[in-house]
Amino acid sequence: MDRRQPHRNSDVARAVRKTRDRLAQQAGNPDFDREMLKLHAHSMLSGAFFIPALILLVSVAGLAAGMGLEMLLWGALALACLSPLLILSRRYNATDAALIDPGAATRNYLIAHVISGMGWAVFGLMGCAACTLDQFHVVKAVTLLLAMAATAILTSSISGALIATFALPVLAYAWGATWPASPVEVMMLALLIIALPFLSYVASHLKHSSVMMLSFRSQKDELIAELETAKAMSDEARHRAEEANLAKSRFLASMSHELRTPLNAILGFSEVMANEVLGPVGNKNYREYAGDIHDSGQHLLNLINEILDLSRIEAGRYQLQEEAVTLTMLAEDTCHMMELRARNKGIRIVQQFEPTLPRLYADERAIRQILLNLLSNAIKFTSSGGEVRVRVGWTAGGGQYISVKDNGPGIPQDEIPVVLSAFGQGTIAIKSAEQGTGLGLPIVQGLVAMHGGEFELHSKLREGTEAIVIFPPSRVMEELPAMPTKVAANAGW
Repeated sequence: MDRRQPHRNSDVARAVRKTRDRLAQQAGNPDFDREMLKLHAHSMLSGAFFIPALILLVSVAGLAAGMGLEMLLWGALALACLSPLLILSRRYNATDAALIDPGAATRNYLIAHVISGMGWAVFGLMGCAACTLDQFHVVKAVTLLLAMAATAILTSSISGALIATFALPVLAYAWGATWPASPVEVMMLALLIIALPFLSYVASHLKHSSVMMLSFRSQKDELIAELETAKAMSDEARHRAEEANLAKSRFLASMSHELRTPLNAILGFSEVMANEVLGPVGNKNYREYAGDIHDSGQHLLNLINEILDLSRIEAGRYQLQEEAVTLTMLAEDTCHMMELRARNKGIRIVQQFEPTLPRLYADERAIRQILLNLLSNAIKFTSSGGEVRVRVGWTAGGGQYISVKDNGPGIPQDEIPVVLSAFGQGTIAIKSAEQGTGLGLPIVQGLVAMHGGEFELHSKLREGTEAIVIFPPSRVMEELPAMPTKVAANAGW
């Protein structure tokens, strides 16, 4: 099956239908007939000791009863008649199932069973005038019944094998009876005649059970194969998607210099023109256009910076410059930076910081970017007169957290996975006049993950949104004990 082609799903469906049709046929299907023949060969070899042992036991019992050489000759004949069946079973057991011709193999087996039955037919014709057994005909009937029962179990995989083996011995037993027969002989003959179809019926039920077992086993194997095929296709598709995404991220990460260089020139020259550094422009509209060029270029540069940051994170090329930082100081500085923007919208920033928090081992630039992105989003989507609450403190597990909560319009629950994906925007963001790139929260997620932390976003419609960044306890640095005054003086401090 070609998994690379777009039609591979239809190929899988076609294979599944074909398999189900094959399994539905069961009996009469060449595959099942070959498996049944293999089962028959294995069964005959597994039980090969029983029938010869019964023949030897009967021969020894006949010798003990005074039948002499006649019984030894019968034992040798019965074993010779049985040998073609065992040789045939050994050959088919060693042959691959795919190379077996079901029709020819079934015919060969039935012929071998007829030959093996000839030994029992001779036993059915035997008499015992000189032996010490008064009810020899009863002994013969019981022996034939034992042989029939054993053969019914061993040959259940092939229909008609029991009839082919013991139809002639039953006729021989009837022929060898003394007529007019005694009631006991008639009863034993009737028992043999009834036992033959009854044991054939039992054998057919055993065959049906074997067919069902093969069907279930084949179905299990096919389902496992289908699952492995589907898994391989899924793994290949995921691998290709990951490779494509990684190639994209690597490309963008390597384009940092090439994308920023021309933008820096545009920003620099447009700023020179807008501020008339080299002299008056002479036309007010040109000066305003230069300002627009500068503002648009700055917006484009911010967008490129966000894309490059996210690409470097995804490509694993974002290097953390870890050092001891204080979350409360970074949060206070960020709130101060965003204070003017919040005041212009009539939004109040409330700071709630846990006092005397120990320092954190983290990347200061990354944490500033996390705080700026979260505060920017909160201010952007909070209406005039609203409030943004920034909290920094301990977690229950001994880590530290940053929480930025607003009382804006909120995000529907089904849109939270969307806004957390790259370039994803909710319906409120789309309707808002201040649309962003949809990269702020994915960048926050990536930076938090690089620190081994967790990022949570909780929101309810018309109640607001809370973004929580959790740093693990392993990044919290222990406070060093105060150094004694004398030691500090001796150190020259």
